[in-house]
Amino acid sequence: MASHPGPLTHWPWQKLGNLKYGLLLPWVAQSARNVAKGWNAEGEQMVDLTNLSIIPTLLLRLFHAQVWITVSRIATASGRHTITRKPLDFEQVDRESNWDDQILLTTLIFYTINAIFPWASHLPWWNTKGIVLLALIHMGPVEFIYYWFHRALHHHLLYSRYHSHHHASVVTQPITSVIHPFAEELVYFVLFSIPLITIAVTGTGSVAAAVGYLMFIDFMNYMGHCNFEVVPNWLFDVFPLLKYLMYTPSFHSLHHTQFRTNYCLFMPLYDFIYGTVDKSSKKLYQSCIVGIEEAPDVVHLTHMTNLESIYHLRMGSASLSSKPYSPKWYMWLLWPLTLASFLVTWLCGSIFIVEKNRMKKLVVETWAVPRFSFQYKRPSQRVVINGFIEKAVLDAEKAGAKMITFGLLNQNNPQLKIKIVDGTSLAAAVVLNSIPKGTKQALLMGSFSKMSCVLAHALCSKGVQLMVHREEYKLLKAALPEELQQHLELSHSYHCKVVLVGDGLRDEVQRMALKDSKFIPFSQFPPKAIRRDCTYYYTPALMAPKAYENQHSCENWLPRRAMSAWRAAGVIHALEGWEADDHEDVTMELEKIWLAAIKHGFQPMQHP
Repeated sequence: MASHPGPLTHWPWQKLGNLKYGLLLPWVAQSARNVAKGWNAEGEQMVDLTNLSIIPTLLLRLFHAQVWITVSRIATASGRHTITRKPLDFEQVDRESNWDDQILLTTLIFYTINAIFPWASHLPWWNTKGIVLLALIHMGPVEFIYYWFHRALHHHLLYSRYHSHHHASVVTQPITSVIHPFAEELVYFVLFSIPLITIAVTGTGSVAAAVGYLMFIDFMNYMGHCNFEVVPNWLFDVFPLLKYLMYTPSFHSLHHTQFRTNYCLFMPLYDFIYGTVDKSSKKLYQSCIVGIEEAPDVVHLTHMTNLESIYHLRMGSASLSSKPYSPKWYMWLLWPLTLASFLVTWLCGSIFIVEKNRMKKLVVETWAVPRFSFQYKRPSQRVVINGFIEKAVLDAEKAGAKMITFGLLNQNNPQLKIKIVDGTSLAAAVVLNSIPKGTKQALLMGSFSKMSCVLAHALCSKGVQLMVHREEYKLLKAALPEELQQHLELSHSYHCKVVLVGDGLRDEVQRMALKDSKFIPFSQFPPKAIRRDCTYYYTPALMAPKAYENQHSCENWLPRRAMSAWRAAGVIHALEGWEADDHEDVTMELEKIWLAAIKHGFQPMQHP
């Protein structure tokens, strides 16, 4: 909110959450009745096409906004043409989570006006005169009035009560453009309705003009706040006067960093006329067009999990990605888009940058393989996925990365010969420090793995009696030194309240566990929680230090600001400057890497 919120700051449906879309139901029902009218006895069309276009326009605008969110986050992750190189945070994501409110408001007002005023209904699809008139009115009165209204909003009286809410976002993203208090958004609606009302009452209105004008405003708004320079330099060389008629993202970004310059809506003309153009506008534009190549120090390679997880990526839904992943019932509505996304990644996908973070002098990038978990389990995809992983490793080394870490199923790749920091030591250290103090006995379950070997070695060294079932018992016993084998016990029961869980835990096994058992996973994926009377810990992870910047999305199912141990291991190795490679040297003391993590500000997770 603004620093001193004024009247009509809050949106009327603020407490409804996503139920706010229920406000449209009466109008949708009315549109359905409108369709039922069809044609009269004389063969005249009775359907109001203006009314019918309102809901499709809403959906189109929502999709348009999401496209800009995705494009902007992909562009700023690569970072070359990024304008403001400061971090985003979860606070900004939460503040901007109601970006669709203005689209809902416009929809409701359009329905109301359409129902009340005859000149706002039964408009034709197209009218050339109306479109020309609309453009002229926008370039004249709308841009002029907006310029002076915007300057008024920067007066301390209005700024502290309203506009400071918008300027709380110094680092802008496309949806920042529509984050305003309710009263301010109402004024914008009145201003932008001037051209539409004019062409409607003069009989030159059309559906194309109304929809096109809304899409134009959205496009220019989103472009101006996208935080990467997208307008090519040649455009101004060919059309020199264009600099007075169209702003650029870098031009408007200066308004968010300098505050008292570059007030225009979309046309810098009035800033030039009244002397409020920031003197560094041209220099900033030129530097952003050239761009900066920034080499990563650490690369973490991950992939998507299930089909719906594509929305949880940083470039997916800004709101969903800022929360731990959990299935949502309404995702089935997006299945056409989900399927299309899957086909795109499958047919023409390549390794892409998900996120870029900074810690001290380190640049940390997260890359994703364009494949889902279920594809990793198919033999037919093995060669393709191995090719993606090897290419990612080679690209990371070519880019100058010091450390490379693997996340999720990318670790199960036996063909790589390149040294990798796989994070086993840190992950094992996290699990050991999650086990309740004083534990004398633990049950280890799940498929035999490198991680289970390291844990068994560490626990048996501490004198903990480790209970293991038949198949894993034979393999672990063979892997442990003879002096530690006495702490390994073959078990046929599940009577132990500390259960260390690897991959492959079956539901029936969970049901046989004792009440109040603690399930502590040591694999990349969490077990399916089916017992309400037991406690399920997070997969091995640490809370990132405050110095770890630009973290505004959650890593899969982990809470905010949590990092998987495998991902954190690369950062810690780079900070320490360790030459030893975790992929080969699994005997590195667990205490050493744990203390290094704590030293650099990583903190243990607070488990449920």
